[in-house]
Amino acid sequence: MAGSAADPMLADGARVDRTLIARIAAAERWARTPDRAAATEPARRGLRARFEREADPEGVLEVAERNRRADALFTAHMLRLARASATARRNRLI
Repeated sequence: MAGSAADPMLADGARVDRTLIARIAAAERWARTPDRAAATEPARRGLRARFEREADPEGVLEVAERNRRADALFTAHMLRLARASATARRNRLI
């Protein structure tokens, strides 16, 4: 797929340029958003619902148990992201 971030033929300069364009867009978006928490609430609800579905796909658990398991799945997810981030940083230094 030509031009994608995974494309090894994409020059580093182009990748940096695309990253900067995305960062500029994000900064402008948040500059125009009066309530960041309200703007991201639907995404947080959706992520929470995902972990609740994973914890209790049949919907048979009590609410407290489903919440406990969803919390554990969320923690595991965040730890995986932290590990991937640390690995990426470590590999950039090599």
